[in-house]
Amino acid sequence: MAMRSSTATSLLSRTLRLRATSSPPLLEPSAHRVPRAESRAASSSSGGGDPSGQEPAPAPMDSPIKVFSDLRGGGGRGGSAAIDACGSARKPLSLWPGMYHSPVTNALWEARSSIFERKMDAGGNADAGPQTELLTKKPAQSRTSIVYKFAADDILREQYRDPWNEVRVGKLLEDLDALAGTIAVKHCSDGDSTTRPLLLVTASVDKMVLMKPLRLDTEVKIIGAVTYVGRSSIDIQIEVTQVDQGSVDGDVQSDPIALTANFTFVARDSVTGKSAPVNRLSPETEREKQLYAETEALEKVKRRKREEQKGVLEKGVHKLGVEAERLKALLAEGRVFSDFPALADRDSILMKDTRLETSMICQPQQRNLYGRIFGGFLMHRAFELAFSTAYAFVGQRPCFLEVDHVDFLKPVDVGDFLRFKSCVLFTQLENKWQPLVNVEVVAHVTRPELRKSEISNTFHFTFSVGSDALKNGVNIRNVVPSTEEEARRILDRMDAEGLFD
Repeated sequence: MAMRSSTATSLLSRTLRLRATSSPPLLEPSAHRVPRAESRAASSSSGGGDPSGQEPAPAPMDSPIKVFSDLRGGGGRGGSAAIDACGSARKPLSLWPGMYHSPVTNALWEARSSIFERKMDAGGNADAGPQTELLTKKPAQSRTSIVYKFAADDILREQYRDPWNEVRVGKLLEDLDALAGTIAVKHCSDGDSTTRPLLLVTASVDKMVLMKPLRLDTEVKIIGAVTYVGRSSIDIQIEVTQVDQGSVDGDVQSDPIALTANFTFVARDSVTGKSAPVNRLSPETEREKQLYAETEALEKVKRRKREEQKGVLEKGVHKLGVEAERLKALLAEGRVFSDFPALADRDSILMKDTRLETSMICQPQQRNLYGRIFGGFLMHRAFELAFSTAYAFVGQRPCFLEVDHVDFLKPVDVGDFLRFKSCVLFTQLENKWQPLVNVEVVAHVTRPELRKSEISNTFHFTFSVGSDALKNGVNIRNVVPSTEEEARRILDRMDAEGLFD
């Protein structure tokens, strides 16, 4: 018996040695990365900087960044070259992103980091000065697109599949943030190896609206470009489209928009950390000019509101009185729960009873090119918690409608103790066929050693309920605050949504 066991062990050992020397590994460290040559080609074809220092021609719309999802170490699809496991060995550690991210995000970051690498290859160094002469760029020069070939790529489809055979929205949020960041880098690139690149960070996300669920049986395309720039801010609009093949006559419609998203990035000097000016924008087409004018008008409205908030103590006595009445009305029902719980409305629930929470230690694998935790990863985690909160509140699978607003208030670093706290902020039940559930998620960077906690991000999501659940008589309750602080959060969000205008 012992001899048989020893023989089997010897055979197994020999087999493993043969496989190790004759077969490629099933999974290589950089299997999700784009080969360097193809990454640079993709970057330049979609509007990236030119090593010669000259401005590139407008990007062709049919040249999206290439995404590889084949998990095997070599071979690949379509005769592509084998991926070199040491392909990124020459890249400085500061340009290495984490290993957690999707193949789409990795492809985008490879295209983005190639801009920085060209500066280094041309002799750039850490002592390089800031850009002194601003360029005027066109939206087409930073326009970038990506195609998800779900129908043809089994591995890619599996990576993005949710339990209901639709595209995972949380994972898509990561890619949208990575795409917006790549577009911002391209717009800010001056093609000059003697200047240092800017530090670009996500400041906010506004109104990311999902028009319809994204399917996995056909291609999905995301495309984005700069729509407006301020002194140090960059506004980017991204559209997600999917060909609709469900018509009765079999005709394929032109790419209908399934989702729109608006990102704002701000530029910082990578050495001083102060705000830095960005290249100007010159829209060309009528659509580009329209988007520029709309964003400019929206920026003026935001500035006016900020000025009104600053002067509310001096001029807003009447407004403060109106707000006090609204607070009183919101708190009235909440006090019934605390004072007369047996008499409280059974169709209402206290906000504190809808809360969920999760926590994590931020790992190096979740960092971005700048060494901090990737904003898209934070949005992904916040979305998953918001979805769970809405699911537990409604009692049925919720339908995601939109990201109302996201604020990136403070950076999150590797090693931070991060806590996500969520609650249903309020519900809108006026339309019985599409009741709305507004979920707030707040991310806190917690430092137990200092007994200190700071808010790093706030996220606001809106969900609804499927028509089948509504037909079966699902009941969505009204949410009421129990404290003045909760009531103020509700009013602030309603004002931001224009529900009291």
